[in-house]
Amino acid sequence: MNYRKFGRLGWDVSEIGFGAWALGGGAWATQSDDDSLAALHKALDMGVNLIDTAAGYGNGRSERIIAQALKARGSNIGGGSERVYLVTKTPPAPGTWPPAPHDDVSVRYPDAYIRANLEERLRNLGTDCLDVLLLHTWTRAWNRDPRPLETLRALKQEGKIRAFGISTAEHDQDQLTPLMAAGQIDVIQIIYNIFDQHPAAEALPVALESGTGVMCRVVFDEGSLTGKFTAETTFPTDDFRNRYFAGDRLARTVARVEKVRADVEGSGYTMPQAAIRFALAHPAISTVIPGMRNPAQAEANASVSDLPPMTAELEARLRKHIWTRGNWYHGK
Repeated sequence: MNYRKFGRLGWDVSEIGFGAWALGGGAWATQSDDDSLAALHKALDMGVNLIDTAAGYGNGRSERIIAQALKARGSNIGGGSERVYLVTKTPPAPGTWPPAPHDDVSVRYPDAYIRANLEERLRNLGTDCLDVLLLHTWTRAWNRDPRPLETLRALKQEGKIRAFGISTAEHDQDQLTPLMAAGQIDVIQIIYNIFDQHPAAEALPVALESGTGVMCRVVFDEGSLTGKFTAETTFPTDDFRNRYFAGDRLARTVARVEKVRADVEGSGYTMPQAAIRFALAHPAISTVIPGMRNPAQAEANASVSDLPPMTAELEARLRKHIWTRGNWYHGK
C-alpha cells in the first residue's frame, strides 16, 4: 500500500481508502455483517488506514460495524497501536436533499444539531475524538454565510474532532472552491471518475493550491466502470441503482463503458483497476474510497495501489470519455 499526504493536515493516509456506504445495507439492499467485517479486516490487513462512513449509512449501522472491527483488532479505537483514520458525515436537518439555494443554513445545520449529531457519531464509532467530520451535503448559497464551519472550528478546538470539511452535493463538484481557497475547510469529498471529470477544471487545482485534503468517491460510477454490467443487468428492488440507472440510462452507460474498455485493453489493467488508477493519476487526490462489500472486493481494490501508475498516454485516452449528465441520483 502506498500513502499520500492528506493535504496540509500532513497525515499519511492510504491512497486506497475504504468506502463503507454499502456496509449499512439500506440503499444497497441486503448486506451481511459477516461479509462487512471480513471486508474491513482484509482491507486493513492490506494497509488501508482510512475508512469513510456516515450517519445515513444504514442509520448508523455502518459506523457500528466499523467500531466492532477496529476494537476486535486492537486499533487506536480499541486502545491499540494500529492507526486508522475515521471519517464520518453529519447530514443536514430534515429538508430537501441536496439543499435548495433558499434553505436557511442556520435551520439545516444549527449549532446544537451538529453537536448532538456528532455525539451520536462518536458513540457509534466508540471514540471520544473523530479524525474528520464532514457535512454530508451543501449548497453554494451557503458559501456567503458558512456558519456551520464556526461550529466545526469550535469542535476542533474542544478536541472533539481533529479536522473537518464538506462532501459535495452530487450535482455540483465545484461548489466548495471559495471555501478551499480561503482555507476554511481541511478536507473535501468529491465525485471524480472517468465519466465525471469536471472537478479537474477547478475544484482539484484549487484543492492542490490550498492544501485541502481530497477524498474521491464514486470512482466506479456506482459500479458501471467495473465493466460488469450489461444492458440486461437488474438490481434488487431496494437497491438505489434502480433509480440511478432507470429507463435507458443503463443501456446508454454500458455502451459508453464498452468504449472505455476498448481503450483499457492491452494496458495491463482490469476495468476496476483502470478506474482507480485514473483517479489516482491526479496529484490533488489524497485517497480514493471505493466501496468494499466483501473480502474479495477489499483485496481487489486495495491491491491496485501496488500496480504501476497510469501512463500519460492511457490517461489522455481515458480523458476523452468525459460525459456531462444530469443528476441521476435524483431522477434527472
